Amino acid sequence: MSTHQPSPPANSLVLYKVHPARIVNLGEKIEIELAGGQSKRVRAKDIELLHPGPLRSLTELAPQQGEPEAAWELLEGAETTLQELAELAFNAFTPATAWAAWQLVADGLSFSGTPAAIRARTREEVERIRAERGAKANAESDWQAFLVRMADSCPAPEDGARLGEVERLALGQSERSRILEALGHEQTPINAHRALIQVGYWTDRHNPYPRRCAVPTAEPGQPVPGLIEEDRLDLTALPAYAIDDVGNQDPDDALSLDGDCLWVHVADVAALVATEGEIEREARARGSNLYLPEGVINMLPAGVTEALGLGLQPLSPALSFALRCDDQGELLSVAVHRTWIRAQRLTYDEVDGRLTEEPFAALRALTDRFRARRTAAGATSLDLPEVSVRVEDGRVTIRPLPRLASRELVADAMLMAGEGAARFCLEHAIPIPFATQAPPEAGEQPRDLAAMYARRRAFKPSRLVGAPDPHAGLGLALYTRATSPLRRYSDLLVHQQIRAWLAGLPTLTAEQVTERIGEAETAAALVRRTERLSNLHWKLVYLKDHPDWQGQATIVGKEDRKGVALVPLLALETRLRLREEPALNQGLRVAVRDVDIPAQTVSFRVLG
Repeated sequence: MSTHQPSPPANSLVLYKVHPARIVNLGEKIEIELAGGQSKRVRAKDIELLHPGPLRSLTELAPQQGEPEAAWELLEGAETTLQELAELAFNAFTPATAWAAWQLVADGLSFSGTPAAIRARTREEVERIRAERGAKANAESDWQAFLVRMADSCPAPEDGARLGEVERLALGQSERSRILEALGHEQTPINAHRALIQVGYWTDRHNPYPRRCAVPTAEPGQPVPGLIEEDRLDLTALPAYAIDDVGNQDPDDALSLDGDCLWVHVADVAALVATEGEIEREARARGSNLYLPEGVINMLPAGVTEALGLGLQPLSPALSFALRCDDQGELLSVAVHRTWIRAQRLTYDEVDGRLTEEPFAALRALTDRFRARRTAAGATSLDLPEVSVRVEDGRVTIRPLPRLASRELVADAMLMAGEGAARFCLEHAIPIPFATQAPPEAGEQPRDLAAMYARRRAFKPSRLVGAPDPHAGLGLALYTRATSPLRRYSDLLVHQQIRAWLAGLPTLTAEQVTERIGEAETAAALVRRTERLSNLHWKLVYLKDHPDWQGQATIVGKEDRKGVALVPLLALETRLRLREEPALNQGLRVAVRDVDIPAQTVSFRVLG
């Protein structure tokens, strides 16, 4: 029989939410007293009767001694009342035993229900709940022990699976970490990165940026078809020079001089990579090669470079641009041929020592005229510091790249080929992506480091568009990228279009070109971001490895009462807090103060 009454009498024990309460007064609303003496006016439906009383004070609800286990065994699987349960478990039905009996129901192990309808669970149910509670208690104990180990930076081997949650946040793959939250840390990728280093899950040398930027980190593995038989102009008797950095593994351009004709030979990648197919789709999705200090992740399968890299085989198939220009460096004619060449590989340093020899002297004279024409048209020449960052066997090396005349010669020849390719495609209505750049505000050619720094910041990024437009930074009215098809998808696309036209086959439409270049450039932007962040990461690792490093810095700007400085030996930009107002181009000797690898920051102190 239920003890529930619609209107409980005064001084009765009732249940309000999950708390015991005593009825004080009855009226339109019922006044109840809660633990601590607090009074509250509630509706009748907000309370449930546990015992009619009299209950003079809630302090009478003391813990009770009894045999609740025996009561459950007698009632197992049956329906009961709160009064019966109290009498079986505690040998009486008083306010105190009623509350104690209700606590057995509220606990939920042996009994369930409401004050008006209680059920004793079956043995199977009790054993299941007990096992679940035991597992939960063990899990909580294990969790607390794990948090202690994390706080002490002493994780156990079995903690690796849990730390994957923090790693996902560090890699930008999730936005929350229960672990960092429990430890009281702000949930950011930087804090997750820092925590993983502190507990030894990552070392401070671990580079997370390829995965954080979600770029492919495995080499493409599509099968590479063989070259098809087709007519090619035989230029194997004409010396061709593939000039690159030491250790370059993807030589995709070479130079020849035949009288007044400059030949720029480019690896004929489109001969193996068709406009449709798995290799093309993968290259488009990657956008470009990924150049990391740890190594190169290629856009194309290794078999393409092995077959087509200029100078890697005795004979190399090429797409060759024949360029002639006048004494003012203006292009007079452009022709494009499928060719065979025999390329000799040289380094920039080797060629720099031979610039007074032929054909290098004549090549330099030709590209110098081209450069002078571009300079007159507003091209900007920036001599900002550049370095090569490499990681070999865990050791970081940073090598400044000198400003070599041989490097300028090759760069100008490639720009001439880009202008020639753009003109060729425009004349023959071949849809391609044109490279453009809006001009900065008018200004003189920068002569010092601070002016060059400011000039670079004033330029807008270059863009690839479907219609020709000037490239202000290069001083060219017409330009496309066409000399690195092994490394950049946009160059490969230009080659595919030119080759289709040469073969009399349909080219992609302007809309198709725009769509493809949009997809590839989105991917290439992630690659460039990954390269920038990875290079900075390894520069900071280098400084961490060399805490006593000192070097020269040059003030190139002023910002928020700080001097903006470039550290040439590291090609690193930093902010310096100075006692006095710095002068632009002022040189300072600096030393490392602090390196924060997760935050990607380094601070320097000024010496003297």
